[in-house]
Amino acid sequence: MKIFETHAHYDDDAFDDDREELIEKMHASGIEKIVNIGANMNSSRVTVELADKYDFFYGAVGVHPSDTDEMVEKDIDELRKMVTDNDKIVAIGEIGLDYHYDEPSKELQQKWFKAQIELAKELNVPIVVHSRDAANDTVKIMEECAAGEAGGVIHCFSYTKEMAERFVKMGFYIGVGGVVTFKNGRKLVETVEAIPIERIVIETDSPYLSPEPLRGKRNSSLNLRNVIAKIAEIKGISAEEVAEITYKNAFDMYRIK
Repeated sequence: MKIFETHAHYDDDAFDDDREELIEKMHASGIEKIVNIGANMNSSRVTVELADKYDFFYGAVGVHPSDTDEMVEKDIDELRKMVTDNDKIVAIGEIGLDYHYDEPSKELQQKWFKAQIELAKELNVPIVVHSRDAANDTVKIMEECAAGEAGGVIHCFSYTKEMAERFVKMGFYIGVGGVVTFKNGRKLVETVEAIPIERIVIETDSPYLSPEPLRGKRNSSLNLRNVIAKIAEIKGISAEEVAEITYKNAFDMYRIK
């Protein structure tokens, strides 16, 4: 079974003690491809280093909405250079809106979300979208900015199946991870039921959101088999089919040849 991990954060401090050993183990265990995702300028720089170091790693670079209070105009230029200088940097992300807390301001988050969408369109690469407690504004901005021209994924999807269908119509994939196995993950289960498997990609968000029965422990791409098994159960197909289809989906989404 070949598995494509579309969203992980192996630059995170949680992996400082055993990063190299774990990454080697994952590749030997059938995790064929991994996209490491930047969340701020520093983690984006480390993502480039990881993509250069490991043959089966790719990267996305961008600034998460929670870190947009640190952004300045020259960061857009640096992100552009990261993509144009390295063909293993395949997306802008993770970017978006997060209204769970009061800071940074909605206006600031929206400004940099729009700027990074425009950058992705300019570079002809997809976007990795983080959206929490901000469904309506996320859709509005993506429609206004014609984000469908870039395409990409709604990462760690947490809204209704109807909202998922709107994103799919815009040309986006839905990122499904460990939450689909949670007892309180019913909305995501309903989303997986409702949308075609051809629009689903699998992810961990490592080191976060470990699937059951590992919830609360550090996550890694090794746990994607739990996610695959749950999707297979929901869709009524084999785990091998889920892995094969989502593997192809990830290549298509990230435009990896």
